[in-house]
Amino acid sequence: MIALRFYRMYDIGREVDLSALERSLSEGYSPARTSFLRVRPQSIILEEPPLKIRLKPLDVDYRGTSSHYTVFAHIYDFGAISLCFAYEDQEAPPSLLMDVPGNFPGQSGLNEFFTAYLAALGDILAPHIQFSADKDFFEEYTIYVADRIDPRVDPVVLLTGETGPLSPQMREEILKNSLSYTNEDLAVLTWDGALLFSPEYPGDLMELIEFACVQVLELRYYDRELTRQMSRMYDDIEQADRLPRYRRSRQYHMIMARLMETYAEISEITEKIHNLIKVTEDVYYARVYAAVLNVLRSGQWNQSVARKIEVIQENYSMLSDEVRIQHSNFLEWVIIFLIAFELVLGIWQIFR
Repeated sequence: MIALRFYRMYDIGREVDLSALERSLSEGYSPARTSFLRVRPQSIILEEPPLKIRLKPLDVDYRGTSSHYTVFAHIYDFGAISLCFAYEDQEAPPSLLMDVPGNFPGQSGLNEFFTAYLAALGDILAPHIQFSADKDFFEEYTIYVADRIDPRVDPVVLLTGETGPLSPQMREEILKNSLSYTNEDLAVLTWDGALLFSPEYPGDLMELIEFACVQVLELRYYDRELTRQMSRMYDDIEQADRLPRYRRSRQYHMIMARLMETYAEISEITEKIHNLIKVTEDVYYARVYAAVLNVLRSGQWNQSVARKIEVIQENYSMLSDEVRIQHSNFLEWVIIFLIAFELVLGIWQIFR
């Protein structure tokens, strides 16, 4: 048996009430919540399991051969969706992975299909939720599956698409994130794809890998949003500094309100992203999940988001101090005016 899964994950810009959406789609699309089948419920904890809906199948002609893909989407409560094209052949030997029709190395040739299905999904969801996905901003991942280890399947060639000889150092780099639970299974993980050998269908592992990819997508998305907000913040501060003093304080207040809104929104979303899933008791699944996050550079994106949030906090404090100083200066001038007025009033009463 062999299987392929092509994933693309997008952000749709808004949080989603999955319970309400599930009720709205119950008649036409039979939505269901994602669950893990091979582990105990307490081993993997999903705070809010994504909603799964099936879309119409996809038939692709590739090099004269037609391949049939089932298509489904996962919808996440924090505003992400994952589209998946899934191909299976129960009779094919593992070696066929090296040249299976419809392989699309690096997902080349799939752009138009993902764009079309993204638009179709938008048409389905738009009556029920706010849907605004950037088709050019996504995370993609490909998973190859075989039911047994076969020496004819070269993970390096399959996962890189390179047919020429690679150096031992490069092969070692690609294969260093390889994990196994028994002598009969193997997971090879890279930054844009994975190869899974398993006698039992590794559905849970594929879901786990998808969740890690979605987390990284959201970190990338909010890193980009924070960059935009910071650029706007600096422009707004520069413009405010050109205003007269009495207008500057009001502009600072507006900038501070926007910064606080951005900070609260992104802090809440990133907390949901980090708590999407907790792998507690299953050591192997925890290792696979951590390895995928590692190869996708999740830690670097986390640090980038955290640093930009810190910069926003620092600028908020700076503006708050500036507003406080201006307010203090204003009060000082009011006090000076009142003292002067009292003196003038006293002198006028003496010489009246």
